[in-house]
Amino acid sequence: MNHFELFNLPVALDIDLATLKAEFLKLQQQYHPDKAEDKDQALIQSSEINQAYKVLSQVDSRAGYLLSLKKQDYHLDQSISDFEFLQSALEIREQLDDARSADELASLKTEVQQWIDGLVREFKIDYADEDWGEARDTVRKLRFFQKVMTDIDKAEDRFLDDDSFDLDDDF
Repeated sequence: MNHFELFNLPVALDIDLATLKAEFLKLQQQYHPDKAEDKDQALIQSSEINQAYKVLSQVDSRAGYLLSLKKQDYHLDQSISDFEFLQSALEIREQLDDARSADELASLKTEVQQWIDGLVREFKIDYADEDWGEARDTVRKLRFFQKVMTDIDKAEDRFLDDDSFDLDDDF
């Protein structure tokens, strides 16, 4: 059974994340080790459910998984060789490093989401056309931007933590 079947989802890049989460919670409850007679088997099943959820919950790993179902997921760990993309990626990383406010991060987050949306559209075309080399390249780029998005979220959390701290607060 593949990950999509496990969660009763269509094998596609676009999935309903709310359905994914609901099915995940239902399966976790069903296979929770504390409720099982065979705790070792339940632990294995629970771990597999967690891994499948982790893969399907992010668009970059979901795209890579789609490639794996077609036996086309090799060399996904290779470097990106698109020079223009690398220049843009470097500029975005610099913007993240230089961000000094939550507003700057929000603006950068919007830009990164636009990149992700464009790459998702590109992947769908490459996948439908069975242009596996381009699809793999697109997954590499998606992974880069998902990492940037995670780093933006972490930076936002730091700004929120800093803003909420006041030396005048009573302890």
